[in-house]
Amino acid sequence: MKIDMFNHIFPKTFFDRHIAAGRGGRDIGKRVANIQTIVDVDARLKLLDQFGDYVQVISLPLPPLEVIAGPDRSPQLAAEANDGLAALVQKHDRFLGFAAALPMNNPEAAVQEMSRAVDDLGAFGVQLYTNVAGKPVDAPEFLPIFEEAARRKIPMWLHPARGADFPDYQTETKSLYEIWWTFGWPYETSAAMARLVFSGYLTRFSSLKIITHHMGGMIPYFEGRVGHGWDQLGTRTSDVDYTSLLKSMPKRPVDYFKEFYADTALFGAASATRCGLDFFGLDRVVFASDMPFEPTPGLYARETIACVEALELTAPQKDRIYRGNAEQLLNVNPVGARAV
Repeated sequence: MKIDMFNHIFPKTFFDRHIAAGRGGRDIGKRVANIQTIVDVDARLKLLDQFGDYVQVISLPLPPLEVIAGPDRSPQLAAEANDGLAALVQKHDRFLGFAAALPMNNPEAAVQEMSRAVDDLGAFGVQLYTNVAGKPVDAPEFLPIFEEAARRKIPMWLHPARGADFPDYQTETKSLYEIWWTFGWPYETSAAMARLVFSGYLTRFSSLKIITHHMGGMIPYFEGRVGHGWDQLGTRTSDVDYTSLLKSMPKRPVDYFKEFYADTALFGAASATRCGLDFFGLDRVVFASDMPFEPTPGLYARETIACVEALELTAPQKDRIYRGNAEQLLNVNPVGARAV
């Protein structure tokens, strides 16, 4: 049994109304508008049949709602999207559940939509992005969203967001060669994780459960810098007293990063999968493929399964990655039945 935890699909009415109409923006909007299985449910289900005992947790793809609409309209878009995702879950057994979309540029409405999606629609949790139209996730205005997720003990799916308008160099006006995606997204994830660590969110909210996409971005590979490097926080800064912040933290910074969850959506990178497992540990890694963004349908799922199988784990250990950790996060046991 495999629970694929991080996948994307557009409900057709939402796609037709907001994406196909051109509101998805450039670059990533072009990408999502040209993938058949991102909206064609029949094609998606036919593809999933290749993988046997396998289900997906679904969420919206990029772009974030706050890119499509302002704070006056984004709550309505979130409601439309979540109603559509809930209907897909209700109709198709292959979709185990969904992570709700939030209108993050309207924090009060985001908390209300979180409650509606979880209580009325049965959402497992919520998806948020590594920045909110350029604002950091630890900005004070977003604190109530994290407070509510922690109170409810629901997981938060953390997805990177960065576009070509974020230049690679200060002298330029845009990123070239899609560097904004290849290297920018892992950086985005890592930066957002760091902001949540040093803002004290993981200390303040012990029940916070955040699933980082693509195995925690850069964090596992840079364990030495995150570990011994950040043990010296403040030694490189003259205008802010970070040494006092470091002394106030009950644990080493690196230990907080290990409290995030990380998924296996690494596009078939076996060494990176092993690196992430070594860093986060067996109980914090969940299976995910990032469907449908593969170059050929089903490639990432097949390659990701091959990576897990190559880890030389026991059958029970692999089972924890494939479904056991997901069941605990989603509060389902056995698969498909909500725990009470």
